[in-house]
Amino acid sequence: MTGDAHQATCVAIGGRAVLIEGPPGVGKSSLALALIDRGAVLVGDDGVLLTVAGGRVHAHPHPRIAGLLEVRNLGLVPMPTVADVPVALVLVLDRAAERYVEAAETALRAGCPVPLLRMWPDSPVLALRAELALSRFGLTVA
Repeated sequence: MTGDAHQATCVAIGGRAVLIEGPPGVGKSSLALALIDRGAVLVGDDGVLLTVAGGRVHAHPHPRIAGLLEVRNLGLVPMPTVADVPVALVLVLDRAAERYVEAAETALRAGCPVPLLRMWPDSPVLALRAELALSRFGLTVA
């Protein structure tokens, strides 16, 4: 698989990929683990490959770290993965995120526009908020 390497953690929810971005230690892998517990499937942790098909960006596991999720205090844990998932939303974990958001920003990933939402990372319901963000702001899959 060839594609553009991109620094992010990524999960698939209902056939749509969510790229989780932010600085080291902010909780990207922890959010992915919480979403996996709620039924999401790992695409990649701490790095994915992005390709473009049909005018949409797609996420794939990075071959060097495919099938592994870093779980704090436990190390690298094997997880099932899925590939070639259309990216529907970029979530940036940001301690300076605004409290209320009327509309998502737009990010370019692999040259394609994708909705971007900044979220406060320290919340026991962050996974639920991420799912709500996907349903409210995420691109749909045909």
